[in-house]
Amino acid sequence: MAQFKPFEMDGISMDEQFMSWNEMVKDPYNKRSVDAYTRTRVILMNGIENNAVLTSHAMERMIGEPEIKRKLAMIRRADSQQQQTVNWLNPADQSVLETTIGYEQTAVDLTANLAKNEPDPYVKSVLDFALIEDFDHLYRYGCLLEILEGNDPDFITQGKTEAKPGRPTSIEHRHPDDSMRKHYDKDSADIKTKMNYITIVSGEQQTELFYKSHGFMYPEDLARKLYAEIAEIEEQHVTQYGLLGDPRETMLEKMALIQLSEAYNYFSCAQTETDSRIKRIWEQFAKMEITHFSICNDLLQKYEKRDMREVMQTDVIEPLIVFESNKDYVNRIVEKQIDLMPHNMIFERLSDLPDDWATFGYQRAVNTGDVPSEIVVHTVQQVGGEMAKLDQAGSIRRVKQEMARRAQIELAAAPSR
Repeated sequence: MAQFKPFEMDGISMDEQFMSWNEMVKDPYNKRSVDAYTRTRVILMNGIENNAVLTSHAMERMIGEPEIKRKLAMIRRADSQQQQTVNWLNPADQSVLETTIGYEQTAVDLTANLAKNEPDPYVKSVLDFALIEDFDHLYRYGCLLEILEGNDPDFITQGKTEAKPGRPTSIEHRHPDDSMRKHYDKDSADIKTKMNYITIVSGEQQTELFYKSHGFMYPEDLARKLYAEIAEIEEQHVTQYGLLGDPRETMLEKMALIQLSEAYNYFSCAQTETDSRIKRIWEQFAKMEITHFSICNDLLQKYEKRDMREVMQTDVIEPLIVFESNKDYVNRIVEKQIDLMPHNMIFERLSDLPDDWATFGYQRAVNTGDVPSEIVVHTVQQVGGEMAKLDQAGSIRRVKQEMARRAQIELAAAPSR
């Protein structure tokens, strides 16, 4: 597989990057024959572009230098057109729920790949922690797919990603204090860590926004509530992942890293894409992003007297981000870490947490009454579905029992506080 060496790659002039409507809107893939990982690459790259545009819009409101504003606007317009091209590859006959299964497959196999190749142990622990939760989301949405459309999620995941329980969604809800995380050090962090950080923030942010902008489209009350419930977990994920970044990075440094991440991800996608038509899109957009990266580096040199070579401390970023089956890795993490919970910015066993852990009270508030992620499993059981019969050797049951015991302690203590 080719190496990603951004300083040796050819770009495409900005004057040649703007597309006509016919160039921008490509034919969508066929949902019945598309490779599952072509779908996940489309989902990821839409999220990568979406993050670049949103961040650039935020920066324009905080930057006073006219030249920087103009350059960012130029890059942002090209990124916006790329985002439209990528997102429009999704077909109209793919239901919101089918697309959602693709989003969760993306989350599982992307997070697993990043975690397996993350050099920073703390960042890896954060990735592994959320991996177990996205894994469970795939299972819950898979149950909903079976209920509403009578389809098996395996039709979409093609057996490359399992749909079975992880850390139960109902116990993933946490007090905002428990979403706090430590950030990497911008001066010592590996460039791979920085690329992983931008990639996962982009992916999870897109997922949160998709669920919040599409979940209401279902008339069924259970579907609407399940999307609302899981969207809030995605908000927690975006918060915890976002906090991993060093706030001392300047805006120009952050934008240069974002453009580098876009090029890196497009390049990675191109190396493993099986659809030749879509592969050409990845290759073209990678070259466009190299130009964006170069422009940001020029701005960094002019206004901060720094060069991205100093920030990267390397000429090559490896390994590439690859979508592949991660069943063994995911099952191992689920088995070993399903009962881990965040406390004081580290992860501890549920049984070791203090009885006044803030999340116990928060869960009592949000889980009052029916819990959609539990109802969807019970509903599948009632109609004779197979998915809800899965368990991780009783580990999920033990975690739920411990959470219930702690909730009773919290409830009993509440009146005296």
